[in-house]
Amino acid sequence: MDKRNYAGIPDQYAKLENSKIVIIPVPYDGTSTWQKGADKGPEAFLDASENMELYDIETNSEVYKEGVYLAETVTENSSPEAVVKTVHETTKKYINKNKFVTIIGGEHSISIGTIKAFDECFNNLTVLQIDAHADLRKEYEGTPYNHACAMYEASLNTNLVQVGIRSMDKSERNSMNLDKVFFAHDMAVNEDWMDDVIDQLTDNVFITFDLDALDPSIMPSTGTPEPGGLFWYETLEFLKMVFERKNVVGFDLVELCPNEIEKSSDFLTAKLFYKMLSYKFASQEEEDEDAFSDDYQSGSKIKDDEYDEEY
Repeated sequence: MDKRNYAGIPDQYAKLENSKIVIIPVPYDGTSTWQKGADKGPEAFLDASENMELYDIETNSEVYKEGVYLAETVTENSSPEAVVKTVHETTKKYINKNKFVTIIGGEHSISIGTIKAFDECFNNLTVLQIDAHADLRKEYEGTPYNHACAMYEASLNTNLVQVGIRSMDKSERNSMNLDKVFFAHDMAVNEDWMDDVIDQLTDNVFITFDLDALDPSIMPSTGTPEPGGLFWYETLEFLKMVFERKNVVGFDLVELCPNEIEKSSDFLTAKLFYKMLSYKFASQEEEDEDAFSDDYQSGSKIKDDEYDEEY
C-alpha cells in the first residue's frame, strides 16, 4: 500500500528529506472523561485536509511546497505514561532533524510529551496554551498523565501563558500565575487582550491549541465543548500576531472529536492547521533557503553529539 501524503500533496513535497515540516498523528483517547472519540481526530483531520484548497489567499502562499512529511502514526496506547513517553521520544527525534514539528491529536494528555520535548530543545520556552480548560491538576483519576493534567508540568518548567480559559476546578488556581492567565470573560471586554498576551511571551513559543478554545457554534465536535469561546477571525488575527512577533518553534492541535453528521469541525481543524503553517513560513525570505534551519537552531539547547549519545 502506498504511503499516504498529507493533503494529497505530490510525492516531491512529501518526502522527509525534502520537507521542512513534520506532522505526527497521535490518535489517543485513553483519559478523556466525557465524550469519547478524540482518537478518531487525526484520521478525520487528514481526510478533511485532502479536500482543502492548498493556496492560502491571505498570505498569497502555498505552504505545502515547503515540504510536509506525514510521520508514522503513534500507535502506543497501553497506558497514559507509555503514550506520553512515546510522543516525547518521537517529537524530539524530528526536532533534532531540524524539522518544524507539529502534532495532531488525540486528546490533550499527549501534549505532556510534546511540551517536554520542545522544552528540552529550546531555551527559555513559552508554552502558549489556547484552551477552554486550565488542565492544571497535578493528578486526575489516578495518573498525572491525564488530559486534565496536560499543563501541570509546563506550569513548573516553562513560561506558561493560558488564553481563553473558562472552565476549571478551584484547586487549579494554586498552580496558576494569574498574570499569565487570560480568562475568556475578561478577554470579551478587553480590546487589547492580544497585545497583552504577546507581552507575556518569550522569544521561543510552542503553541498547544485545544480546539475547545473555539466557540461551540463554530467547533461543536470536541469532547468537552464550552460556551463563550473564540471565533474564527479573532483567532486568526491573534495567531498571525504571534507568528509575526515571536519564533514559533512548533505546535499541536488536540481534541477534535469527530462525528458522522457534523463535518465542518473536521474541515475547520484542517484549515486552522494549514493557516498556522502559512503564517509560520509566508514571512520568511524565499531567496534564503537556509534561513529556517538557522533560525530554528538558534534556540536549541541540544548539541549534535548529545543527541547522538541519546539516540
